[in-house]
Amino acid sequence: MEISTLATYHCLAFVWYFFVAYSITHIKTEERPSEVFLYGGQWKYLTVLNLVLQAVFYGVSFLADVLRLIKKLRCAKCVISSRDLLFSVLAFPVSTFVCISFWTLYTYNRELVYPKSLDGVIPLWLNHAMHTAVLPFALLEILALPHRYPAKRKGLILLGFVAFLYISWVLWIYSVTGEWVYPLFALFSPPGLAAFFAGSLAIIVSFYNFGEFLNRMIWGQSKFSS
Repeated sequence: MEISTLATYHCLAFVWYFFVAYSITHIKTEERPSEVFLYGGQWKYLTVLNLVLQAVFYGVSFLADVLRLIKKLRCAKCVISSRDLLFSVLAFPVSTFVCISFWTLYTYNRELVYPKSLDGVIPLWLNHAMHTAVLPFALLEILALPHRYPAKRKGLILLGFVAFLYISWVLWIYSVTGEWVYPLFALFSPPGLAAFFAGSLAIIVSFYNFGEFLNRMIWGQSKFSS
């Protein structure tokens, strides 16, 4: 894509994610079901955190495009490095994980991840904006331009660290409230829950590798943004 086209796309994507994140975080308190949005509010849900992540990523991408358009190449190089790191380590694997894991569990038993009581609070379009559209956006980003992936060890360490932080946040909420962020977790014994978290981490690592594979297949080993 031309830089001006990329800038337009990244700007629109940023506005979209900002709007979706704003919409979910400004649901009226009196409309919230009693079993959700308690301690930690919306910030305990990976879906909502992913919306913020995507908004930050597309904001950084738009800034990189603008810097390239105005020929501030030295600044642009630094911003592009941050953009590629965000996309490769977090934006692509997390959005893919959110979409696929949510709809898999929703199809099996929606009460485990998205209680029916939410239907009267969260519009259908917003549900799909949070859980469906994130994957096409991620795939389109790979098709739009090449991204430089970090060394595999560095990328996986960063991804694992972020996963550890989120799992710690989930466990902290349980220790304070005695309630799990997702009803699904209540089905497991402690060893089973540890195995579930380990399996989820393995899946998200596979999505990281899949994103790197797609990037290499589409753009080649040595073609990267400059």
